[in-house]
Amino acid sequence: MTILLTGATGFLGSYLLKAFVDNGYKVIALKRTTSNTDRIDNYLNDCVVYDVDTINIKTIFETYNVDLVVNTVTNYGRKDNSISSIIDTNLIFGLKLLEESINANVKAFINTDTLLERNINAYALAKAQLVDWMVFLSTHSTKMVNVKIEHMYGFGDDENKFIYWLIKQLKQNVEKIDLTSGIQKRDFIYIDDIVAAYEVLIKNIDSFSNYEEFEIGTGNSIAVKEFVEKIVEELNSNKTTVSKLNFGMIAYRANENMNMQADISRLKKLGWEPQISIEDGIKKILREEN
Repeated sequence: MTILLTGATGFLGSYLLKAFVDNGYKVIALKRTTSNTDRIDNYLNDCVVYDVDTINIKTIFETYNVDLVVNTVTNYGRKDNSISSIIDTNLIFGLKLLEESINANVKAFINTDTLLERNINAYALAKAQLVDWMVFLSTHSTKMVNVKIEHMYGFGDDENKFIYWLIKQLKQNVEKIDLTSGIQKRDFIYIDDIVAAYEVLIKNIDSFSNYEEFEIGTGNSIAVKEFVEKIVEELNSNKTTVSKLNFGMIAYRANENMNMQADISRLKKLGWEPQISIEDGIKKILREEN
């Protein structure tokens, strides 16, 4: 099976790339010329790599018989907050990829989405608009599979993400760390479990209808404050951190969703269940970081 994977140098994309190669799939990986390949350097010789900003996507489909497209490209708007940039990455690029997938009669287009409500920010809206187009185009032979992921975390994530930022602050014994009240609940899901879910989806792809949607999480949510306290507890089991956590010093963003929890019932019917507890996930991150 040949898989075209976008966002191959990203957090999720890099984990999927390694899993696909290890499972014996032929992988065509897309990245930017400016992408940092540190996460996948050991796998670059095991896949075909293209710089998406220097090649016409259509050429790839003309050169290879692509069976599946897995789209993980994401612009959260953290580094470049311009709406046009967010739309270019999350919507326009995805739509071009979707069109070429249909034209090439690819078996399935698997898209990575978010559980955030569509109007909460530009990132979520652009993601939702791509899904609108997937539904609209689902009358074609290419199957559309949308994957909505809750709060993903794990070793090797971007340092500007909340969990990695917090761990860094705690390890440096920053005097005080300002946070929200932390009563908002999130469904924290470890990266290894997410990769396992994608593998299950691929194995069951032939049984899917024209459009399918799945949510990935543990199926349970906990307060962010509780998650933070678990990190502190684990750090203190080896080395005391003296940072003061100032819960409630930062206001919530507008339209904050106070309880996000994935419905994993459809994935469980396919035989998938999360295996890594929050405690074990935190230990894995801290162990790898040391």
